Amino acid sequence: MKSVIVTGASSGIGRVTAELFLACGWRVGLLARREQALREVAGDHPAAHLLPADVTDEAGVERAFAQFLKAAGRIDVLFNNAGIFAQAGLIDEIPLEAWQRSIDVNLTGMFLCARAAFSAMRRQHPQGGRIINNGSIAAHVPRPRSVHYSATKHAITGLTRSLSLDGRDFGIACGQIDIGNARTEMVSGLVEAQQAEGRMPDPTMAVEDAARSVLHMAELPPEANVQFMTVMATTMPYIGRG
Repeated sequence: MKSVIVTGASSGIGRVTAELFLACGWRVGLLARREQALREVAGDHPAAHLLPADVTDEAGVERAFAQFLKAAGRIDVLFNNAGIFAQAGLIDEIPLEAWQRSIDVNLTGMFLCARAAFSAMRRQHPQGGRIINNGSIAAHVPRPRSVHYSATKHAITGLTRSLSLDGRDFGIACGQIDIGNARTEMVSGLVEAQQAEGRMPDPTMAVEDAARSVLHMAELPPEANVQFMTVMATTMPYIGRG
């Protein structure tokens, strides 16, 4: 049975992706802060492992990965997904706390989880594995009033490229999925804000389509890798929106 850790597994893309992996016969580590929400995702599935932890907590991340490794024997895939969108605004309207929280969760949290996964994959037998970072359309073309979110997502692209390079000698592949407007709680909030401002809301797509894309990346054989994938609502303003 192949194994995967999904961060941010208590809601949104993480939750739907974790549920899909479980349905497809994977052993799944569910990592997020809210243990009760993780219990709801896991249900009574024997292949689900609760890993309550805050991705910004170095010691907590290390414990969670060690716990899963002990139970599963190895880590085949990390879906490095946990992230937040702090308050929207122009740069002079964003307090330092919102900027710092974005950095802590979206960048440092992904670094800590990728580091823990890389360490396990490098040392396990057989060696290797796959890290899939959740970037965003904002990793390429920012939304208005999102300087903190966009900056962190651009940084994830650098993290992905570096992990791809450094992982070669150890059989560790790294790819990035950039998802545009999957219908999650976060996107619903953005759509509501657009409507409140009297603007036409952006088109959205089913979150299940994003989850299936992650599963496709995860199920590739070791000699193949999706380096970057963009999956988005067909008519969302991405091409040419800059």
